[in-house]
Amino acid sequence: MNKKLLGVLLISALVLALLLSGCSNKPVSALDKIKQKGVIIMGTSADFPPYEFHKVEGNKDTIVGFDVDIANAIAKKLGVKLEIKDMDFKGLIPALQAGRIDMIVAGMTPTPERAKSVDFSDLYYNSQQVVVVKNDSPISKFDDLKGKTVAVQIGTTSEEAAKKIPDVNLKQLNRVGDAFMDLKNGRCDAIVLENTVANAYLKEYNDMKILNMKEINTVENGSAVAVAKGNKELVNIINDVIKELKASGEYDKLIDKWFKQ
Repeated sequence: MNKKLLGVLLISALVLALLLSGCSNKPVSALDKIKQKGVIIMGTSADFPPYEFHKVEGNKDTIVGFDVDIANAIAKKLGVKLEIKDMDFKGLIPALQAGRIDMIVAGMTPTPERAKSVDFSDLYYNSQQVVVVKNDSPISKFDDLKGKTVAVQIGTTSEEAAKKIPDVNLKQLNRVGDAFMDLKNGRCDAIVLENTVANAYLKEYNDMKILNMKEINTVENGSAVAVAKGNKELVNIINDVIKELKASGEYDKLIDKWFKQ
């Protein structure tokens, strides 16, 4: 073999090695990682019916709800399985940022403050904030809440809405169910929370009622899916799923299933 040919072969081998090296070092996107492992992990706080809650049948405890059905549709679109991690609401964004979950589907409102830490899909549901009190409560209007103890789930837009009450004594709790227990046992005067969740809990707590007050509905409301910052591919797919569910009529079926029971 002459030196010229040998030189050409060496150069060709070097170029091929560089090309292969470049391919192997190509960063794998978050979406590719989800597809490779065959699972998408949904973070949620499963005390928020009808969005997500525990359903126990026999010895089996399953997390179900409107958000779970939305998440299952996303998983189906990606061709992967859905795994659900239940945690306190305030821990969801840190878990997403740490890579312990792939998306948050938890009735989360896409506020400007949250958007600094995560990226949001389009809204998939709109809602309102309401006040829950006991049936015999003297509270009937916004001014009656002044100086009262009001329970909220920490880290939620309900907490932000309740802060508009003058001289309010906020009772910040990790779980919505704890707020209802506190109201029932006289440890707070009222609860501020999202209307569909209030309706779900009042099926159990028939000694309570809902009050609609426009003064607490100045905070933006609505639910979107949150993903890690920069994960545009996944956001686009989630938005496609939301559009497809609405176009097919499946979305209306889910609304009837979870919100009109």
